[in-house]
Amino acid sequence: MAISDIKEYAHLTDADVEALGVELDAIRRDIEASRGERDARYVRNTIRLQRSLEIGGRAVLFASRKRPAWLLGTGMLGVAKIIENMELGHNVMHGQWDWMNDPEIHSTSWEWDNTGPSAHWKQTHNYIHHKYTNVLGMDDDVGYGLLRVTRDQRWKPFNLGNPVYNLLLQLFFEYGVALQHLELGKVAKGRVPRDEFEQKRREVLEKVGKQIAKDYVLHPLITGPAWKSTLTANIAANMIRNVWTNTVIFCGHFPDGAEKFTKSDMEGETQGEWYLRQMLGSANFEAGPVMEFMSGNLCYQIEHHLFPDLPSNRLREIKFRVLELAEKYDLPYTTGSIGKQYLLSWRTIAKLSLPNKYLKATADDAPETASERKFTGATGGLLTVDPATGKRRGLRTAIRESKQKKRK
Repeated sequence: MAISDIKEYAHLTDADVEALGVELDAIRRDIEASRGERDARYVRNTIRLQRSLEIGGRAVLFASRKRPAWLLGTGMLGVAKIIENMELGHNVMHGQWDWMNDPEIHSTSWEWDNTGPSAHWKQTHNYIHHKYTNVLGMDDDVGYGLLRVTRDQRWKPFNLGNPVYNLLLQLFFEYGVALQHLELGKVAKGRVPRDEFEQKRREVLEKVGKQIAKDYVLHPLITGPAWKSTLTANIAANMIRNVWTNTVIFCGHFPDGAEKFTKSDMEGETQGEWYLRQMLGSANFEAGPVMEFMSGNLCYQIEHHLFPDLPSNRLREIKFRVLELAEKYDLPYTTGSIGKQYLLSWRTIAKLSLPNKYLKATADDAPETASERKFTGATGGLLTVDPATGKRRGLRTAIRESKQKKRK
């Protein structure tokens, strides 16, 4: 089952965890002290690029009855929407640029090009997801209340549709984001006050209405005779954005090695323990400069989860310091190509559509679900030292040795 004793699983002592926290706090202070003009220039240039692509794409769509113009306009608009969603909306609303004190680029004023109201998203994502990352029963992002992504979630016949649900979620991801804050499952069980639900629903419907009017009524009508082809281009651009966003998010949260936790982990959690949970519960994927930018720098999901309010353009340099700490404390650092991480996520979603009795491994030692019980009989809980190398032997070494034993 999910990890119930994170320090035992990580093979760290209380002192080790707190020392790790101190070192990560030092990284935060260094980045905060060095924020300045180059960071402000980065976000302002990003805004200019995004707006130029959107305006240019919409201009090209006036000629969208011609296929080349449709393809070019759709591509430009799709890229503009990805940048607005990933590098701007997500990161601005995390407060990454609040230190600039620019009212136009501030978490309290930014409303993104998405069907989910910003205020709703900041509650479900910034607060709930980032505070309770991968804690079962606390973090709704563990499957979004729709997908079975860990064996800790009891199998139901509904889960047979896991792959279909995920395909639909990809295509219409912005609507899934809008619905998430409504907590429809809790509403059905009578666990949400009626007046609270009605208020949230009105806010969602208002935002959805604005987005539909903008993308599927106003902009197509402006292009006159090309309204029909402009409409299909807008639909395609939104789906391009939705699929890409879903892909990036799933690569950071659902591949093998992104661990899940129980509520017991939250009891008296220190800052060091919170940091450790973020490192173990997140995953990166490898990316060059273009992929970095188009993912909103969420190819560095581990670093983002450690420091969600630090500027996204600084995550690359933070990565190298986090890698050093992972090496020092012998902790795993989950990463891989985007193709590998995406396929691993899909593999988990597909195989967990089936009951556990049809699956290999156990709930304590499966690729997508692990716990401290997988190391029963091992040293566990404490770091040891390899007498041959003098290096620490912690979780990373324990996982590697466990895999070697399985192959024998």
